[in-house]
Amino acid sequence: MGFAAFAGRKYLNLETFRKNGQGVKTPVWFAAEPSAKLESNDAKLYVYTIGNAGKLKRIRNNPRVNVAPCDMRGRIKGEWVPARAGILAGAEAQHGMQLLNKKYVPWKQLLDFFAMFRKRERTVFVIRPT
Repeated sequence: MGFAAFAGRKYLNLETFRKNGQGVKTPVWFAAEPSAKLESNDAKLYVYTIGNAGKLKRIRNNPRVNVAPCDMRGRIKGEWVPARAGILAGAEAQHGMQLLNKKYVPWKQLLDFFAMFRKRERTVFVIRPT
């Protein structure tokens, strides 16, 4: 199954789950791992967020997520796909951030510049199909 629906897309809608099971949907930027085909089970999508975001707390509690292609406002443009998310560190997190930087030039660099003044830590996580 994989993530074929995300080819050529800029946004994905990420649904994470609260402890009570209620889903929380958020549109986010993502970058696909170029060494794996999107339609394969080896596909990886990298996402970043500020270090204390609610989505990270929910992923730490429950790595099960759903993803769907969407527009910048979160309007769904395809089918929901079940997946698993994992928080990254070190070289793999840096690799994911490099892919995001490359895909979203110059917008991500502008956001990073202004975020630097707020001293917000960034966290990268990976989404894999289940």
